[in-house]
Amino acid sequence: MTEQTTHPGEDDSRMLGWLYDRAVGEEDARVCKDIPESACRHLPRNFFGYLVANTLSKVADELSSARLILPWLMGALGAPAAMVGFLVPIREAGVLVPQLMVAAWVRGMSRRKGVWLLGAALSALALLGMGWAAWRLSGASAGWALIGLLVVYSLARGLCSVSAKDVLGKTVSKARRGTVMGYASGISGVVVFGLGIALVALPGLVEDATLLAGLLVVAAVCWGLGLLAFARIREEAGATEGGGNALSVALRQLSIVRTDAAFRRFVWARALLLSVALVPPFYVLLVQQSGGGALGLGGLIIASGLASSVSAPIWGRLSDRSSRSVMMAAAGIVGVLGVVVWLVALLGGDLARNAWVGGALYAVVMVCHGGVRLGRKAYLVDMATQQDRATYVAVSNTLIGGLMLVGGLVGVLGDVWGTMSVIGVLGVVALVAVLQIRRLDDVQS
Repeated sequence: MTEQTTHPGEDDSRMLGWLYDRAVGEEDARVCKDIPESACRHLPRNFFGYLVANTLSKVADELSSARLILPWLMGALGAPAAMVGFLVPIREAGVLVPQLMVAAWVRGMSRRKGVWLLGAALSALALLGMGWAAWRLSGASAGWALIGLLVVYSLARGLCSVSAKDVLGKTVSKARRGTVMGYASGISGVVVFGLGIALVALPGLVEDATLLAGLLVVAAVCWGLGLLAFARIREEAGATEGGGNALSVALRQLSIVRTDAAFRRFVWARALLLSVALVPPFYVLLVQQSGGGALGLGGLIIASGLASSVSAPIWGRLSDRSSRSVMMAAAGIVGVLGVVVWLVALLGGDLARNAWVGGALYAVVMVCHGGVRLGRKAYLVDMATQQDRATYVAVSNTLIGGLMLVGGLVGVLGDVWGTMSVIGVLGVVALVAVLQIRRLDDVQS
């Protein structure tokens, strides 16, 4: 698509155009790149529609986090620890399934905004249901209700994920997409950080599950408002051609695991690295069981936000040098930390007795979780060629999605041996992952 010299927003209000110019801050903002002239006329409207919707969806995700809010809520409601182990697997695998199953269906649509709106509506309804369950139910019944509704929420989020970038690519100029996503991440981060400060400043609030139910309702409202904002985007009809169903393609290509030794070693490493993804909710339970209260939850929210924003650029630079080393370092830290926490507990100690210490432990784990995610993505991209990259991604995501659900069974150990034991076992698996990663080639060298 050639550049369009039409002034962005000539069909939108002057105020919206002025705000757009201030947000972008460059004269080049007046040039539209790789989008139709009809979309260029509504660029400010589309820019802010996507910005508001994306910001609100990120806030909603944090308010219903399967790694933090939902584990804390389940603990407050007295749900079995075994159920906590399934939160992250369901949240992650649930998002993956729609991306594989409905990709061809979405590509067959000339306008894909409706898919996002459907996902947003279902997300809001699922979160409202979670809020009701947290308010009215307790124990195992509350746990099962939350898990069932989390399945719905994850599938709905998958619909949003599979369509959002297509809509963005058709409605916002190429030079402005990173800007709008960056603003959304920054604004949502400030909002969530403010929530953490508020919870720390108002101790005792989260002793009652009613507040946590309220957070889920607020998350649902965010999705509703985001739906209204996204509906304002003007999406022009586009091409409908596309490949076949990604899931069937992935299943046909599973033989690559048997024939490609380097890829097979990577899949084994990624499978073992699931230990890093599964452990955060159990650190949340650890802090809660230590009587952290609002200080604990607020501290964890603050720690999670800071860990993500501060560590991501560092991990990114290190991954450009050696993504293999990044994965080893991040997994090794989580492994050592988990084993130490376990051993201290066996000796009668409790590293998470102080809520701030527990928050620090959680922050370290989340920093390392970010390192593992970034490192393995960078490794896969650099390991693969242009011809086999799509196959590698499809096959590895399919296998890991299934293993993630199986990994949820680790929560059963929490009911049998206790939270500390789960952290210790996952720590040992993380150390085994380090040994497997050492067998990988250093693809950046």
